[in-house]
Amino acid sequence: MDEATSTKKVGKQHNTLPLWGNEASMNLNPLILANIQGSSYFKVHLFKLKTYHEVVDEIYYQVKHMEPWERGSRKTSGQTGMCGGVRGVGAGGIVSTAYCLLYKLYTLRLTRKQVNGLLNHTDSPYIRALGFMYLRYTQPPADLYDWYEDYLQDEEEIDVKAGGGQMITIGQMVYQFLTKIDWFSTLFPRIPVPIQKQIEKKLELYCRTNQITLHQLSTGRGVAAASQDNSYNDDSYNRRGGAVTGRDMNSERDYPPLTNYRTEHDDRDRGRGRERERDYYQTASSSSYRRHEYSSPAKERERRSSREREKHHEKSKKKRKHKHHSRSRSNSQSHSRHERKHERERSGHTKSRDDYEERRYR
Repeated sequence: MDEATSTKKVGKQHNTLPLWGNEASMNLNPLILANIQGSSYFKVHLFKLKTYHEVVDEIYYQVKHMEPWERGSRKTSGQTGMCGGVRGVGAGGIVSTAYCLLYKLYTLRLTRKQVNGLLNHTDSPYIRALGFMYLRYTQPPADLYDWYEDYLQDEEEIDVKAGGGQMITIGQMVYQFLTKIDWFSTLFPRIPVPIQKQIEKKLELYCRTNQITLHQLSTGRGVAAASQDNSYNDDSYNRRGGAVTGRDMNSERDYPPLTNYRTEHDDRDRGRGRERERDYYQTASSSSYRRHEYSSPAKERERRSSREREKHHEKSKKKRKHKHHSRSRSNSQSHSRHERKHERERSGHTKSRDDYEERRYR
């Protein structure tokens, strides 16, 4: 193998880091790239920075979030259709300091050692976040899981939203880089479907190996859940190597008593229990026993509602009875008036007929 072929050889053990995709644009959104190259911050201030360490210091002092645009600088209210601010399309705004420095790192063509220095930096989580984002934009999709695997349960927190208010862990951010294609309305380079399926299988295997779920991994609770499981497994065995029984576990001060464990207050003889039960029922059957003192709040509410229903029933019954009585009284009075009227008519008719007969025979 000649020298020219050996210099072109690139591997994980080699310090030269390969670039993937469009090397002219770093696989960035064209709108974001145009705003970066046209910003005075990138053209004037970052142009003066020539070394890797100077750029890292600039990240430490200037980067406060990981969004591609500064807060409130992007105006999309008057746009419609495909230009409505969807997927980074539409009018641009003030590109963020983080993305300007990300592209500045790309112009330096970082080595493998420098990228590892970003990922494990101890001064600022934003330095580490830009290292992970640099890998997401520049590395082949098949190599991403190998880069990110050791950081899936990293619990260092970072505020990624412009203006603050969205705290996530480094592990959550890395998981999103592997499983999602968008990041604050901009697109990452697309991962081919076969490679995406391989990444999902590797994530499932990782979760089984570390005894956590995908939900715990995506929410950044993998380490806490694993530590709780380990502490439970350690406590389930005593010092002699045997399983700890319920009585032994309750004898320790660190453990609360189990619900199904009988305490010393429950260890009473059966005769005494029968006497208490008899006294209770005698008291309940006596006239001086007040039920509401021994009833639960639910039963008391039910009893109160039943009493209110009975009162309402009695009132409606009285109303119906009074109405029926008044109606019958009015009917009887009208009937008596009719009878008296008929009697008067009959008496008047008979009297007039008798007078007629007398006049006739007179």
